[in-house]
Amino acid sequence: MSAKMADTQPKPFISTTIPNQWSSGICDCFEDVPMCCFAFWCIPCFTCKTSMDAGECMCLPLLDAFGLIPPMTTAMRVSVRRRYGIEGNICQDCVYSCCCGPCTWCQVARELKHSVLPVHSMTSEVIFQ
Repeated sequence: MSAKMADTQPKPFISTTIPNQWSSGICDCFEDVPMCCFAFWCIPCFTCKTSMDAGECMCLPLLDAFGLIPPMTTAMRVSVRRRYGIEGNICQDCVYSCCCGPCTWCQVARELKHSVLPVHSMTSEVIFQ
């Protein structure tokens, strides 16, 4: 009898032909003032919390300090955009990440908060054969 162990990280992904928009604009901070204040006063803590809420590693946003284009901010925006079928492109994601980093993180956090799909954390299952 052999045992196989499989680790999976289910990520919801929507494939749709209907173009979708972000639930809020990049500068809609008045929609959730406490969230934006948190981002303004402690952006490292806010990005780590948002990353964790998205089901990603909590420390990934801290790597943004090592690039001209913030890689984790861009990756998180692309991930959320693809997960919820939001129209856009990588060029826009790069521009928003470079020029409006805190606003981008707030928009991603608002999207996660307003989404109807749950974000699953890592699950492990053991398969016995």
